[in-house]
Amino acid sequence: MMNGETMHTLPGPSQFPTTRWSLVVAAGDPRRKDAQSALVSLCENYWYPLYAYLRRRGYQADPAQDLTQEFFIRVLEGRYLDRADPEKGRFRSFLLTSLKFVIADEEDRHRALKRGGGAVLPLEFSSGEQRYQREPAHDETPERIFERRWALSVLDRVVERLREEFVQHGRPEHFERLKVFLLGKSDAPYATLAREMSTSEGALKVAIHRLRKRYREVLRQEIGDTVADPAEVESELRYLAAALTAK
Repeated sequence: MMNGETMHTLPGPSQFPTTRWSLVVAAGDPRRKDAQSALVSLCENYWYPLYAYLRRRGYQADPAQDLTQEFFIRVLEGRYLDRADPEKGRFRSFLLTSLKFVIADEEDRHRALKRGGGAVLPLEFSSGEQRYQREPAHDETPERIFERRWALSVLDRVVERLREEFVQHGRPEHFERLKVFLLGKSDAPYATLAREMSTSEGALKVAIHRLRKRYREVLRQEIGDTVADPAEVESELRYLAAALTAK
């Protein structure tokens, strides 16, 4: 199992395993003491697609930062959770739909956003703007950039979790050498890399095979954290692939 369990079991006769987003969907249940921390964790990991959505929608950097922060303050206060429909239980869908409500509310009231007031999440806005400036220059709808950045954020999170596992085992340098085989960017001969890592070519191939297998496992776990029903993991995997390949 990965470090930092994503599965929880509730006490009592109705015990059943849930993902973090399932906890949020049922946040009104008094037994769900860890729903708030689950929501904070998900927001911290996946705020950037919303920021990119706002920027592509036409908001400048400061207003986009203000609106993203205001949105998460509202969500963490429990607003909009009544729209967390288990029948449509994808965290990404909930975030984007709820953000659109906030935008409409703010525009209707014509009030200025107060930057930083009541901030509750340490969102890396400066790095977020740098990431946004590196976005492709071609035209994309705000929804399209949200979908693509969501997919990339999931993959970034998976790679970071794998790196953490290697660090905990005292082998961070191994991960830095092998991760290129996950990303399809390596054309280095196995024999050359094996010599550099002081191992055999056969052992290197086994290590790459195991890393790819672990990558698939962690990807499924990460997606499982963002859907309310484990049965939705396969369709979310297909969504992820489509979002990354769509032109």
